[in-house]
Amino acid sequence: MKKILNSEVLLKGGDSASRAIALQIADATLTRLDSYHRIRSIMRLEGDQLRIGTKSWDLSRKRNIYLVGAGKACNHMAMAVDHVLGERLTRGIAIVKIAEETDRFNKTEVYVGGHPLPNEEGYRASKEILKLVEGAGPDDLFIAVISGGSSALMSCPRDGITLQDEIDATDILLKSGAGIYEINAVRRHISALNGGMLAKRIAQVGAELIGIGISDAVGTPATGDISQPYLAYKSTPIGPDATTLDDARATILNFNLEDKLPRRIVDFLVSAGAEEETPKAFPNNTYYLLNTLPDSCIYAKEACDELGISSMIVTSFLEGESKDAGTFMASLAREIQAYGNPIKPPCVLLSSGEVTTQIQDSSAIKGHGGPGQEMAVGFAIAAAKAPGACLLSIDTEGTDGTTSVAGGITDSTSLSAARSHGVDLYQALREHSTFEALEKIDSAIFTGNTGTNLCDLNIVFVPALERKL
Repeated sequence: MKKILNSEVLLKGGDSASRAIALQIADATLTRLDSYHRIRSIMRLEGDQLRIGTKSWDLSRKRNIYLVGAGKACNHMAMAVDHVLGERLTRGIAIVKIAEETDRFNKTEVYVGGHPLPNEEGYRASKEILKLVEGAGPDDLFIAVISGGSSALMSCPRDGITLQDEIDATDILLKSGAGIYEINAVRRHISALNGGMLAKRIAQVGAELIGIGISDAVGTPATGDISQPYLAYKSTPIGPDATTLDDARATILNFNLEDKLPRRIVDFLVSAGAEEETPKAFPNNTYYLLNTLPDSCIYAKEACDELGISSMIVTSFLEGESKDAGTFMASLAREIQAYGNPIKPPCVLLSSGEVTTQIQDSSAIKGHGGPGQEMAVGFAIAAAKAPGACLLSIDTEGTDGTTSVAGGITDSTSLSAARSHGVDLYQALREHSTFEALEKIDSAIFTGNTGTNLCDLNIVFVPALERKL
């Protein structure tokens, strides 16, 4: 397999026949989503002409060409642009979550930012990007590559708010039970770069901006022809922001955060006027959208078709508590095996979205994990009653939660396997130590950087029950 690097170990960790199907589908999907190849398929340099899809730019008319980027898929995205431009690139700055030994750049500096919590290196890189923009003018071109995770990685709080304030706020928001829209409403309005503020600064100096993005927002429609400029591009540092100051204030109120968030952040958001609102339109920018969240399910379904396995997309809007989502997927598997609803077995159920894990008391944390791993453990407990059923749940960018693994894979044998290894899966959920539990039963998935970032991908394989005569 190209993307799942420890597949041999995973096949030994449970029902190998069921796991093999889920792993093969996941690997094919991740391979197709790799942003390096997506960008190279639409971007090329012909003499002085930079061609991106259906548009072209005469680089002889540009003084400087800058590449800036951030996100969990930024390694592959920035490499693609860097490799196309070669010596034409003046300078590049990429903020990534994990730097890989296989990353190769010509003129791009790589910084390892913090995710899910911002860090000092991401802050330094953001300051360097600000310097680039401040020194630019109307004859300069910025190409920005942005994927999910940029809000934390490109951390640059506005004046009056400290980096530590932003770190603390991010930690509190992620544990509050708030959805990503509510979390971003706060984060974007306290940032000097996010929520479209980077694009606003580029526009203010008169430079041109080409944005290339991956959207991990729940509800964004599937991509069509990626060679066509995308007119409805939203959010992230380079596009118009859909959230508002009122959304940020509502998040504080609805999740009882007034006495939990740093005082400077609360005071700013409560008192901020209309002049502090994030930008809502950039009609002069050119944007390309490589992939959106529904694409992973669509590509996975096509992989199922190639394998000759019936499949259905359950939802690309999956949100809520991760372990409960796992329990629900196991209940679907039981329904399918018992009654053939909503699809007859053998079959594959596909879903994508962004489940979350609510942690009300940080002192309860005794290990490591992430939503995908908690979903897999929740499934394992309930799927003991669905023979052969298997769930693969990953964060498609390659790191789930606070770990270096992409997620987990469990099946109907995982609960008994855990017990035989002295692992209590119920306790692992209570103590948020699902990584340690899954690792002990050879069920933690390792990919490294995948080149994409479309939140969660969940693949459930449900075999037919053997009928006794």
